[in-house]
Amino acid sequence: MSDLSARISQGRGDDPADLVIRGGRVLDLVTGDLLDGDVAICGDTIVGTCAAYDGAQVIDAGGRILVPGFIDTHLHIESSLVTPFEFDRCVTPRGVTTAICDPHEIANVIGPDGIRYFQEAALRTIMSIKVQLSSCVPSTHMETAGAEIDADALRALRGHPSGIGLAEFMNFPGVIHQDPGCMAKLHAFDGAHIDGHCPMLSGKDLNAYIAAGIRTEHEATTAQEALEKLRKGMRLLIREGSVSKDMHALAPILTDRTAPYVCLCTDDRNPLDIAEYGHLDYMIRTLIALGTPPLAAYRAASLSAAEAFGLKDRGLIAPGKRADIVMLDGPLEDCRAHMVLAGGQVANDASFGARDLIDPVGRASVKAPTVTPDHFRATGNRAETPVIGIVEGKIITQHLTEQIAPENGDKRPDPSRDLIRITVIERHGKNGNIANGFVRGFGLERGAIASTVCHDHHNIAVVGADYDDMALAANRMADIEGGFVVAQGGKILAELALPVAGLMSLDLFETVEHGLRDLRRAARALGVTLEEPFLQLAFLALPVIPNLKITDRGLVDVNKFEIIG
Repeated sequence: MSDLSARISQGRGDDPADLVIRGGRVLDLVTGDLLDGDVAICGDTIVGTCAAYDGAQVIDAGGRILVPGFIDTHLHIESSLVTPFEFDRCVTPRGVTTAICDPHEIANVIGPDGIRYFQEAALRTIMSIKVQLSSCVPSTHMETAGAEIDADALRALRGHPSGIGLAEFMNFPGVIHQDPGCMAKLHAFDGAHIDGHCPMLSGKDLNAYIAAGIRTEHEATTAQEALEKLRKGMRLLIREGSVSKDMHALAPILTDRTAPYVCLCTDDRNPLDIAEYGHLDYMIRTLIALGTPPLAAYRAASLSAAEAFGLKDRGLIAPGKRADIVMLDGPLEDCRAHMVLAGGQVANDASFGARDLIDPVGRASVKAPTVTPDHFRATGNRAETPVIGIVEGKIITQHLTEQIAPENGDKRPDPSRDLIRITVIERHGKNGNIANGFVRGFGLERGAIASTVCHDHHNIAVVGADYDDMALAANRMADIEGGFVVAQGGKILAELALPVAGLMSLDLFETVEHGLRDLRRAARALGVTLEEPFLQLAFLALPVIPNLKITDRGLVDVNKFEIIG
């Protein structure tokens, strides 16, 4: 019997279903009703609802509510600091059955091989990973990345079963000013799905960006910005990551009326925050607590997401849909997963253990020059100094100006004014660039913090009050193949090795979670007041997010889209 014939026969009840979930109530995201009846599954597909079925295997739902599996519409799995397989094991049991990822973090380090790694992993995970093709490697011309992916290279990556389209087009100035490289990529994906990324863009410039065929947007940080984008036809992705926390600001726009055009995403979220708060499950229950109607929250998390990305095979618990089902413990408002099915498989230790894993890529990727304390000196004759101002909970920054008088040819950090050194060191073995600047907002009083998670070029970023400790932390990166390091007083206080392209650990996500706790404690011992200093540091080097950033080439005025020093 063919798969098609089996689905029809089992849906009609002529043959027992492969699997039946009995005794639950299904949340219908079309009408908002709670529907009685069994859910019959054939292979990976739902074939029957609202009726009684026999099954080769029966799961008793015990009166629990069943909702469609959640879809994270935009994220970088690399920011979870674990491999796609550990990410699968971490979040699928929380109800995330589809992750639409952009592997541009690893692509910026090792190029197309990084994207292929994710494509191959997507064929083996329990959750459905959809791999968008990274549009901006590097994100701009103002940084040194480990690779460059042009339109021809993107064409060569098309056609994989995990694919949907082109990932976030971060170089929005390149789109609206018709940069030839950007235009070539847009032409290559004309008519396909193209994700957006245009923070604070509005008016005619926003019109031009959308007219290029870009359909979604996850960078809105205010309700006003979000509404303009919705009114101009963009699908809005409400984001709540470890650093970028926009959910509270955007919650008022998610209503029963707007829900068909609003989705949820995490963008960048680490295992510590997932363990402490949750993933999309956390977003759903928080939105409801903020006043979002439960139907709107669950629609945004599944049906609206499926529709936005053309995934017609999921988003509902209904015949013909992929069997992505979350069985809840308690009411809709709590959003606590009791059991999760992804493609008809129960997400449990047995199913995770049966996966066919593949070898990691991107080893020994740190090829930075050895630095000395003198490399962190900031020369200059003028006291007037540009300073990056952190906005906690946001990846946008302030462009501040402070008076920092040179002493013996160096503008030194001044922790008493929360003015500390920030340095980016090129680590791909391309040119050995080193750029120095100042940042305010860490609260750091002593020592140094270094990271190879440094969006999107992933060079080494170091912040510190002491040049010796900065050099110690930066030089340690080659020994551990990248990661996070906290140093003070000539000693390493804590570190987390991320040997997969300097971005991902080879350990279990539980081990990474514990490592992050140690790093946080060490950072606080230096005086750091930020809740998530490591990913906050990473975004200070991303020159496509306003207002002032730093790369290995120097300070970048993002609004002018130029290097200023």
